[in-house]
Amino acid sequence: MLEKIYAELDTSYEEMVDIRRHLHMHPEPSFKETKTAYYIRHYYEQLGVEVKHGVGGNGVVATIRGSKPGKTVALRADFDALSIDDQKEVPYKSTVPGVMHACGHDGHTATLLVLGKTLHMMRHELAGTYVLIHQHAEEIAPGGAQAMIEAGALDGVDVIFGTHLWSTSPYGRIDYRVGPFMAAADAFDIQIQGRGGHGANPHETKDAVVIGSQLVTNLQQLVARRVDPLESAVLSVTSFVAENPYNIIADQAKLSGTVRTFTEENRNLMEQEMKRVVDGTSLATDSSAEFKFTRGYPAVVNHEKETLYLRDIAANVPGVTEVYDAPPQMGGEDFAYYLQKVPGTFFFTGAQPDGEGFPHHHPKFDFKEEAMLIAAKTLAAAAINYQE
Repeated sequence: MLEKIYAELDTSYEEMVDIRRHLHMHPEPSFKETKTAYYIRHYYEQLGVEVKHGVGGNGVVATIRGSKPGKTVALRADFDALSIDDQKEVPYKSTVPGVMHACGHDGHTATLLVLGKTLHMMRHELAGTYVLIHQHAEEIAPGGAQAMIEAGALDGVDVIFGTHLWSTSPYGRIDYRVGPFMAAADAFDIQIQGRGGHGANPHETKDAVVIGSQLVTNLQQLVARRVDPLESAVLSVTSFVAENPYNIIADQAKLSGTVRTFTEENRNLMEQEMKRVVDGTSLATDSSAEFKFTRGYPAVVNHEKETLYLRDIAANVPGVTEVYDAPPQMGGEDFAYYLQKVPGTFFFTGAQPDGEGFPHHHPKFDFKEEAMLIAAKTLAAAAINYQE
């Protein structure tokens, strides 16, 4: 059965590329993907596939039922783009100024659409049910996964698999990991209130820039001195704003940044300790500060049984040259929410382009399109073999 699916996917590869390039030329940012959602819905409707739209927002869910009883396997692909200007010179360059598919979600969508078409063609020979989750708004919290789950996207699902085309992993490689794979992605804002004044009279002020500088230094000690060195955490202050003319000492300043952790214990610890540092620095400088910690996606924690199953299945997929036990990644992914509800695993499909490549979220990002075929075959193998 798998050989027939592989052969059909090979035949449909050019269609996969055409879909990907169409989506790349017509990107839509998170929560605004109405035309993309219609494109996905229309594709399935033309095939006669059972499809629901408007799932949790702009989400689309297609269902393919085999002729024999079996398990219900979900496969997920995201389809939102980023607010980045496309700077690469290719025939399929984004036609929308300031918006581009800089993370490969166009490729994820093309992969799952063509795989869905193939499963639909083979449905009379298949066992089980296949739920194809096309998710909107992965890039911006609160994301689309939670809303789609609440709308019933995982109802009756036994297992879920998802992949990310990964431009920094070699083509032909499948990256897997048991347990924490991608980090919880949280944000923070600190609004500092000092007392401004003339730049020539600093003794009469409570300089918000100096207070902010102390906070940056104090916060950087948390990971080094409060987190177990055998575990991982990141605290990055990514914005420091205090806009004033050259001769005015700042009355206010704002710090913003991100925190990345793999466990709820460290997540809670970082929030607690950051607040303590902010309060302590404010007390020491006779100022005040408002601390806001915004929880984003939880960590992607892969289930052991399903991940090892995927590892073994992937080794026999045509085009796969290596199955790699990858280190954890500090990037975030709302696939985490699916894994909190049902067993499953999330893996990377190596898609490093030939020649000069660029990382995800770069204005010149691209990936090797042949990797979509490997992704489709790996997802197909995982889904079909799970019925045995």
